[in-house]
Amino acid sequence: MHISPQTGQPEPTSFFKHLTSDRRIAMMLVLGFSSGIPYLLVYATQSAWLSEAKVPIKTIGLLSELTLAYKFKWVWAPFLEEYDAPIFSKWLGRRRGWIVLSQIAVMIALCGVAFGDPANWLWWTIGFSFALGVAGATQDITIDGWRITATGRELQPLMSSTHEMGYRVGVLAAGAGALYIADAWGWKASYLCMAALMSIGMVAAFLAPEPASDLKPHREKPGFIFTITAPIKELWTRLGAMAVPIFLMIAGFRMPGYVAHAMAIPLFKHLEYSDSEIATVTKIFGFGIALAGTFLSAFLVRKLGMMTSLLIGTVFGSASHLSLAWLAANGHANFWIFAFAVGIDGFAASFATVVLITYMSSLASTELAASQYALMTSICALPGSILAGFSGYIIKSTGFTWFFIWTSLIGIPVALLAAWVWKKQQSMHLYAEDRDGDGIPDPPPGALGH
Repeated sequence: MHISPQTGQPEPTSFFKHLTSDRRIAMMLVLGFSSGIPYLLVYATQSAWLSEAKVPIKTIGLLSELTLAYKFKWVWAPFLEEYDAPIFSKWLGRRRGWIVLSQIAVMIALCGVAFGDPANWLWWTIGFSFALGVAGATQDITIDGWRITATGRELQPLMSSTHEMGYRVGVLAAGAGALYIADAWGWKASYLCMAALMSIGMVAAFLAPEPASDLKPHREKPGFIFTITAPIKELWTRLGAMAVPIFLMIAGFRMPGYVAHAMAIPLFKHLEYSDSEIATVTKIFGFGIALAGTFLSAFLVRKLGMMTSLLIGTVFGSASHLSLAWLAANGHANFWIFAFAVGIDGFAASFATVVLITYMSSLASTELAASQYALMTSICALPGSILAGFSGYIIKSTGFTWFFIWTSLIGIPVALLAAWVWKKQQSMHLYAEDRDGDGIPDPPPGALGH
């Protein structure tokens, strides 16, 4: 049993007991679901709609930049922690107020996309998709902030895993669910259904308990520049000479994945797979594959250590794109080649992503966790997303097969950098043993903000 820092009463240790007895855990599961819906609908799922609407492949590649809001969320994340949401924060508190307001914005943007026609009025789709990206990124920031402040450190591993479970179900709905609905009733119905699903998360935000920190009086507001730069300065100063190589490694770690996956669904449509087949393989089958990759990564981090797992993740995550190259060369209308290739790539991507999330979480300080984690996820996603915008032009020159071969080769210099960072961190003793038993290497006191 843990002792709750808020009530002083013993807390159960079983996940299912927590789920039924602790409202925070139950609401975290639902809020995670809500967080998983918008991202795929900004571009990845929508690229199937764009392909059907005969939007040129170069344009589809450029439209992957619509997810850039998720890469720049570190810019406005500190302000969501310092200022109240209009109207809703007065009723619900600062964090839950922003959650509900962002969810309303997501619903409006989804409805806007639903009533669009990318074949004849592409700018309408672009405008509402961009708004959807901003609203979805804001929801992520605010839910992460609530997760961190709603419980003490003892429950953070459970809150994080619960959020991940809900998130994967939300991704399943926005991926497979949206594709199945589009196949049966069209894209308008699909996006309207996704907007309706967001109401589940809104109910959870109303029912979620208010964090104790939201009950405290506001502190004096810092200046505009200081609000943005304080989390960056603290992290940069704390990492010292290792800051640049660590940030470069984070930036490159998932770069091959962002570039390759921007063209995954256009590849599947090029090979003449239906929306239902794509949904079955990438989302239904892929859901189980992703969970397997998640469990393996958690096991290996404990067994082999963080940096060993990180090195395996970057090599495996990049090399797996060769399976998509094999699919592009041999998978025309062959469902089993399709399933096998996507399974390899999905397993590797899940493994690499979870290992990177664990590593970035270990770098964030307790006081500035939400802002610094948003910063690191932006560093991780931005370079690959920018390169992904040119993926359609590359495919026009090289074809799909060579495109995926080249994306796999991007991982070689990143793996070499990860090996170098591993060696330097060992010599500098930046990390200590796992003192709290959560599978994450804990920095020594004062070294990384703990």
